[in-house]
Amino acid sequence: MNYPNGLTKKVPAPVKNNTSFANRGMSLETDINETNMFYLATDRAIIHKKPTPVQIVNVNYPKRSAAVITEAYFKQASTTDYNGLYRNKYIDFEAKETNNKTSFPLANIHEHQIKHMHAIVKHGGISFIIIRFTQLNETYFLSAEHLFTYWENQFNGGRKSVPYADIKQHGFQIPFQYQARVNYLAIIDQLYF
Repeated sequence: MNYPNGLTKKVPAPVKNNTSFANRGMSLETDINETNMFYLATDRAIIHKKPTPVQIVNVNYPKRSAAVITEAYFKQASTTDYNGLYRNKYIDFEAKETNNKTSFPLANIHEHQIKHMHAIVKHGGISFIIIRFTQLNETYFLSAEHLFTYWENQFNGGRKSVPYADIKQHGFQIPFQYQARVNYLAIIDQLYF
């Protein structure tokens, strides 16, 4: 297009839309945090990520507004990633990602987390793990009770991982959604209410 002053307007070339939802550019933790914010905003549940307890040892103060922690240690082993309330029930769960396509390695879970999940179930809470197979772009809900079976079997000569096929059979796939990206409450409604 030519303008009266002789300038011409450059029309930008059409942009190709190569949008892929393969990895969505999000980690599982980010997706769950977004889901939890949606649950909170819509008054469905109150579930938060637990902060990791850290002991700060050394801080560099070049100026007050630019303090930098230069040395810190974990105070204690953390339990699970998330906890809160939903429909008068205590919810407590762990979230893990794996690049493995055929199984979920039990090395990704720690014994103190399993003990914590046992205590939650024993006292009537709902505990589970959300596992994302990043290479397959699939996310699953697996109840703590199913996880316990595999955890115990590994010490009796069993596998040191949960086979993908077993997770598909005993777990529940969580489809990606726009607002509740990892809508695990839909599965809790199905299983517990």
